[in-house]
Amino acid sequence: METTQMNTPRKEEVTIKFGKGLVGKPFTTKNGKECVGIKIPNADPADKTPWEAIVVPANRVHEDKFGKGMWMKLPADGQTKVSRSVITGQDENGKNVYETTSRTVTNRDLKGMLESYKNRERTSIKDALAKPPVHGSNPQPLRAGDVQR
Repeated sequence: METTQMNTPRKEEVTIKFGKGLVGKPFTTKNGKECVGIKIPNADPADKTPWEAIVVPANRVHEDKFGKGMWMKLPADGQTKVSRSVITGQDENGKNVYETTSRTVTNRDLKGMLESYKNRERTSIKDALAKPPVHGSNPQPLRAGDVQR
């Protein structure tokens, strides 16, 4: 813990960075607080389950100085409720029936979940272009109009 000049303890916070596309529309809760929903993408791109989501106060979510991303600060020792809607079946009218599953995670784990894109393997376009192109089994011959001068 850090201390300010007046010897009051300052709580440690976790800064979480994420993309603008993950932030939902702001809404007002029953008790009048402004909140916003944030989607948490699956860490594995092959995982096709619905994304989890959190709800945080709208004044905690900020746009970065470049206008391309978002960030928020949460207490480092706090916990956040993460929920996911899953289809459990259909009713007699053929409409899907959803069930919400929730769990509580620490804010440090939440940071890892939201920033999982940083751990993905990055491939370079230059590397892809350096590889010889793969042609079909029977490529069409070039015509005179296809060649650029």
